[in-house]
Amino acid sequence: MLTRFRRVFILAPHTDDGELGAGGTIAKLIENGADVYYFAFSTAEESVPKGHPKDILGKEVVQATSKLGIKKENVIIYHYKVRKLNYARQEILEDLVQYKKRLSPDLILMPSLNDIHQDHSTIAQEGLRAFKSCTILGYELIWNNLTFNTTSFVELEKKHIQAKCDALKEYKSQEGRSYMSEEFIFSLAKIRGVQIGIKYAESFEVVRWLIK
Repeated sequence: MLTRFRRVFILAPHTDDGELGAGGTIAKLIENGADVYYFAFSTAEESVPKGHPKDILGKEVVQATSKLGIKKENVIIYHYKVRKLNYARQEILEDLVQYKKRLSPDLILMPSLNDIHQDHSTIAQEGLRAFKSCTILGYELIWNNLTFNTTSFVELEKKHIQAKCDALKEYKSQEGRSYMSEEFIFSLAKIRGVQIGIKYAESFEVVRWLIK
């Protein structure tokens, strides 16, 4: 049951990855009373489109996650360089271990271990190292996954998918990307729902499942 999870960490290599991969589930977790923390490891300042301030993604992620119900003080933003997270593996691991000791999460949502983006792969691998004693689910970003094992599903309602869409709309600097569109978000949620005979769902890979 999703209600068993009381403290949840969302690991986002870049701002918006957590919402894209697990936005509906985050909204449902918070609705159920979970304390959710969002870790963004890069604000991708080098990749911000022309015409926007370099720090815009750091501001947008706070607004976006608030739409899902995440408290502002629970959004932890780092400034590792985009596409170069693999050069800071040890620092990232130490960041994660520090928060694990301080907050003792019982669920980790992170990129799939099959995600081929170099930054996503780094966060998935270091996330597994840091939280190997926790339940870990890998979220899907289908444009980066050569393969994805749909080994678990979270049943969602329309309001949860709408909250995900509303969160993504806060990323004004990312407008025009096909995977940010409401049509795409609802379509994928419907596809995952069809797989288990319901209307809407998000799917995750089971990386680690701790049974108590």
